[in-house]
Amino acid sequence: MTGIRLTAPAPGWSLDADVVVVGSGVAGLTTALRCAAAGLATVVVTKARLDDGSTRWAQGGIAAALGEGDTPEQHLDDTLVAGAGLCDEAAVRTLVTEGPDAVRRLIGTGAHFDTTESGDIALTREGGHHRRRIAHAGGDATGAEISRALVEAVREAALHTIENALVLDLLTDAEGHTAGVTLHVMGEGQHDGVGAVRAPAVVLATGGMGQVFSATTNPAVSTGDGVALALRAGAEVSDLEFVQFHPTVLFLGSGSEGQQPLVSEAVRGEGAHLVDASGTRFMVGRHELAELAPRDIVAKAITRRMELHGTEHMYLDARHFGAEMWEQRFPTILAACRAHGIDPVTEPIPVAPAAHYASGGIRTDLRGRTTVPGLYACGEVACTGVHGANRLASNSLLEGLVFAERIAADIVEDRPHAGAVETGTPRTPSPLIAPEARSTIQRIMTRGAGVLRSAESLATAADELEALHNSAALAVEADEPKVAVPGVEAWEVTNLLLVSRVLVAAARQREETRGCHWREDRPERDDENWRRHLVVRLTPERRPVLRRTETQAFGPVRPTQAPDCAAAPPTHPADVTEEP
Repeated sequence: MTGIRLTAPAPGWSLDADVVVVGSGVAGLTTALRCAAAGLATVVVTKARLDDGSTRWAQGGIAAALGEGDTPEQHLDDTLVAGAGLCDEAAVRTLVTEGPDAVRRLIGTGAHFDTTESGDIALTREGGHHRRRIAHAGGDATGAEISRALVEAVREAALHTIENALVLDLLTDAEGHTAGVTLHVMGEGQHDGVGAVRAPAVVLATGGMGQVFSATTNPAVSTGDGVALALRAGAEVSDLEFVQFHPTVLFLGSGSEGQQPLVSEAVRGEGAHLVDASGTRFMVGRHELAELAPRDIVAKAITRRMELHGTEHMYLDARHFGAEMWEQRFPTILAACRAHGIDPVTEPIPVAPAAHYASGGIRTDLRGRTTVPGLYACGEVACTGVHGANRLASNSLLEGLVFAERIAADIVEDRPHAGAVETGTPRTPSPLIAPEARSTIQRIMTRGAGVLRSAESLATAADELEALHNSAALAVEADEPKVAVPGVEAWEVTNLLLVSRVLVAAARQREETRGCHWREDRPERDDENWRRHLVVRLTPERRPVLRRTETQAFGPVRPTQAPDCAAAPPTHPADVTEEP
């Protein structure tokens, strides 16, 4: 354990449970429902309302080998190709073989997918898939339907839920086993302010960290809180350098920040074309699947074309769909475009890549266990090895579903127990970052660690992030009056800075181009040296420590050893220690 904690008031209230699940997307709610059904006292903690997470924003659908002639083996092959040599094959095989039945159980929970005239599940294609295997709902509102069904099931089961609550840190017992979490509830109600949920099993399903960039498809709550908590708790994270930029995000103009409207890959799956201002299709001849190439390839092609023409966006042309198809198949996207003054029925849609999905996260095994006993991770916050260097379209909802069921089974089987919360170990408060630094961090990350990266851009980003990190520490030491005070905004920005520093550290170490990690100064893929995972943990001095795995496979997840506090200081302010 690192002993690092966010600076926060002591808990003013507490409650006990067998399991606390943090997050209310497909991963979190599926885990909670399965645990509760097995008789475990389960508490769900979510940062906003139950249906405000990333799941409800998912448009395209959920991938599974459900169609005639399709097989898990074919799904596995497409996933491995998209992952650019870094997928853990055992994890992928688990996903694709257990996926179809997991989707059927989701339907049994109450989710309604679109069907054909014969009553079969309607399937579409997305990038990287050689078959139609994407099940969708409401045309392009799959996530919203899944969220609706799961939220209703949670309410019918009368699970204890705590909404509008930001998780702060992990509680542990004297043996280092998970003993619960601290959290801050934003608003009045049964619980208010900083409190604690004591439980021997904690499941992090907090979603992504897209808000580290200026423009993202992620909701405002996606500030990397779960990854930051895990790092402070001593858990290992992996593959954080692999941030997927969705190729077709609605371009809202120069300087647009925050959550941007997504134009689902399913639009291209139904036949839309990527074109430049002259109407030329530029994906034809670049890849056998043209517009349906894996996302990293399409994002790079769009970025290259923008550079070539000196423009800030390309176009997605689906005028040939006609009004009826737009209204029936893609009503959500049609409404979003029209709300911004663009009518896809009569004009091409301006699009550009934006931060979309973290392929890396908290390192887990095939049962969702992390390197901290009793701490589990699931969904986008986790790194199971499924996605490798680039997530295959619509595998994310399936991963959350499959591994949530595996986590619940493990908790039910083991029935973990924890001792009293450890109070004797000195805690190191992490200096808080001022809320106004949020946009600064986002601009640093967008410039230095966005779609295009280089040694120079990453070094600049590392230096600037380190300056913010050191400035906060010095302000605390000097007892300056402008020190950030505990509060939701300061906690979020502190989390953003931590995950940004770790992401940049990993991106600097990986001196190659692979998947969605694109190094301009290292344009080639280097399997001999870099078909490996970078695993990161945090020292008590809040310094990232990296190690490289021996193969592309994850290997067993074992409890993290205490970091060596006597490690030599880095020679560069943004350097990290690399373990042998």
